[in-house]
Amino acid sequence: MPEHALPVVAVLATGGTIAGAQADATSAGYKAGSFSVNDLLAAVPQLAGIAEIRAEQVANVGSQNMTHEVWRALAERVDTLCEDASVAGIVITHGTDTLEETAYFLSLVIQHDKPVVLVGAMRPATALGAEGPANLYNAVALARHPDARGRGPLVVMNEDVHYAREIQKIASAGLCAFASPNRGRAGVMHGGAPCFYSRNTTTHTTQSEFSLALLEKAGWPRVDIVYAYANLQADLIDFLADVADGIVLAGVGDGNATDLGIDALSRAVADGTAVVRASRTGSGFVARDVELDDASLGFVAAGDLNPQKARILLMLGLSVTRDPAALQAIFERY
Repeated sequence: MPEHALPVVAVLATGGTIAGAQADATSAGYKAGSFSVNDLLAAVPQLAGIAEIRAEQVANVGSQNMTHEVWRALAERVDTLCEDASVAGIVITHGTDTLEETAYFLSLVIQHDKPVVLVGAMRPATALGAEGPANLYNAVALARHPDARGRGPLVVMNEDVHYAREIQKIASAGLCAFASPNRGRAGVMHGGAPCFYSRNTTTHTTQSEFSLALLEKAGWPRVDIVYAYANLQADLIDFLADVADGIVLAGVGDGNATDLGIDALSRAVADGTAVVRASRTGSGFVARDVELDDASLGFVAAGDLNPQKARILLMLGLSVTRDPAALQAIFERY
């Protein structure tokens, strides 16, 4: 390869607001996934100066419609590209609503150390002040950078870099919609290069025991989330226990719920449904055996994983074990 050759970055597009279009540039309403990956790239001609882009359209949906089928396609394609020595890094354009879930899922099933960067935008491509082009530029710049290797999938938004496990969407609108509330952002992009503040210490990618093959063999265990609130009744939990392999409680405070709710979850465990306690608060730690006797109830404490990420880890955990103690050990490692 000639010395002047640019690194190759694969860009996999899935749709979302970053590819959205409005009726006019000041309208609040828009349609996600209106533009193709080539349209997105054409809006950032500066990319030609930092990387050779290989673009693919994997899906074109609003991320509220993200499915396990798209996750399967993404994981398979990312795995193939990671095996390709000519590719320096991978960028995935994605809607913001479930971006954190896709990033965390990939961090657990992609067993490679090649940089994978997810990116989105809060404003559609046609909006005044759309930030998508700058975000996409930074995502490619991050994916090509050697310092991004070995950190698991990363997310870049508004020059902030986040680890897949830590990032959360914290606002429904506005540019400052993402944060890593428990452990802080991973770093920032400055002048087209990353400046990292920390290294994630939880298990991911090359150290992960999970894989797409194990998940397929287990039939993608069904895990649902129950949101706790005042006067929570048992009937919804009883219903879910009949159809789900696992239930995540988005509990009040330290992952708690009404006595009726806890009793129903205990019955679910007795009937073979795994139960994980997380918190609806948006940050903080759900501790084991504090407000509830998890050991006797057979519950798993999610630590500082939010409910939507706890759902993903429980789904993957159920592909290797159904033992509550073993599942708890998984939540403590990942």
